[in-house]
Amino acid sequence: MALPPFTFRLERVRELREHAEGQAKEQLAASLSQQLRGQAMLAQASARRGAAADARRAQEGGVLSAADLVAHQRWADALERDHEAAEAALHRYEAEVADRRVALGEASKEREVLERLKTRQREAHRLETARREGAELDEMALQRHARRAA
Repeated sequence: MALPPFTFRLERVRELREHAEGQAKEQLAASLSQQLRGQAMLAQASARRGAAADARRAQEGGVLSAADLVAHQRWADALERDHEAAEAALHRYEAEVADRRVALGEASKEREVLERLKTRQREAHRLETARREGAELDEMALQRHARRAA
């Protein structure tokens, strides 16, 4: 009498957790991509701010009207606001990446728990099958020996 083949009763749950882990990986990848875009935006804002400072220094020796000075100051202020906004966005993106990493870690742990349980149950099933097969073989050997002795 052979045991039925091994079936893991929580296989559907394991598959769901594996899917959740895959989604967490995709979300982390999207967050990392967004963080890279944020870094590029900050670099551009820094470059524009530096260019404005260079233009200001170049104009210091010349004669400028008050309107030109005010316009240049407004432009520099706008560039500074853009830089600060890019920095704030980058900090948000970095926080989101950190959150996604934590979520991925949790999803991986949940899946790994079920993977270990499945492995333990499969091994227990294999040992039980081997024990029963051994018992059946021993019983057949005893019956054969009893027949020969009689």
